[in-house]
Amino acid sequence: MPATIRDVARLAGVSPSTVSRALSMPEMVNEVTRARVATAVDQLRYQPNRAARGLITGRTGNVGLVVPDLANPFFASVVKGVQARARRDDVAVFVADTDEEPAVEAGLFRALSKQVDGLILCSPRSGPDDLSAIAADTNVVLINRRVRGIAGITFDDEDAMRQAMAHLAALGHRRIAWVGGPEASWSNQHRELGLRTAAEARGVELIAVGNFAPTYEGGVAAADQVVATAATAVVTYNDLIAIGLLARLHARGISVPDDLSVLGVDDIEMSRMAIPALSTIRLPKQRAGQIAVEVLLGLISMPVSVPPILRQNALTGELIVRNSTGPAPSAQG
Repeated sequence: MPATIRDVARLAGVSPSTVSRALSMPEMVNEVTRARVATAVDQLRYQPNRAARGLITGRTGNVGLVVPDLANPFFASVVKGVQARARRDDVAVFVADTDEEPAVEAGLFRALSKQVDGLILCSPRSGPDDLSAIAADTNVVLINRRVRGIAGITFDDEDAMRQAMAHLAALGHRRIAWVGGPEASWSNQHRELGLRTAAEARGVELIAVGNFAPTYEGGVAAADQVVATAATAVVTYNDLIAIGLLARLHARGISVPDDLSVLGVDDIEMSRMAIPALSTIRLPKQRAGQIAVEVLLGLISMPVSVPPILRQNALTGELIVRNSTGPAPSAQG
């Protein structure tokens, strides 16, 4: 039979309520007693019942994570980072997928908030007012989104686009296309802004093709429009779009990178398997998930203890050059 809290109390020579305090609020128990309880827990291999612990502490021991699309490897990497960090504190993670439907988000936020101690919202599509309303009711940390008054972990999209533009401009590209992602995506807006600013600084013409689903199919749909721009290079919202674009270009007999260079963002696992291997901006996805858990646990335990720098933390990406980018056709001879 598994050990009970009474077994621990008996071995440690204290009351069951003292064991509960030592496990849930150790600062309320003196050091000698804590050590006796810890020794008894180790000897008996005691595992506190999560539900019972929740009755004592008023916490569930659970956090919620909401993402737009689990089929997108970007979000799968974030989930791995969140789960790895949460596991260290014996925190369970409930994961929900909105299928890129902004209308679904609000309902999921409300449903999850009743079952968890806090929410991590990755790339939410809801408006600032809706997110602020959720944050007023429960602890919230955002990933890949910034809203005033809410803790957030973001990527430095502007710097990522500066790296992309510097790479392509150095290869002689002077007419570059941009394939955007979801219009409601905060990162899409900032990536386009960063790319446009970097293009203007280098005297490069930037042509926005439009907004497409952040999927392989979205890239296939965008490819013909990209070709019609007569650009010599294209930057896409994410790697999935870039990989779909590569497939359509191949079907049309357009050589990459000889005729057109392609550069994505994210560095998902499939990027290195694409033909040709995709040049991209590597974003620290798992690290973002880990930091988000650390910030959320800080908010849950003691809101004022969360360092201000973590509330506005931007993680820097890294340019990864592979085979899908090369000199502009006019610069090759």
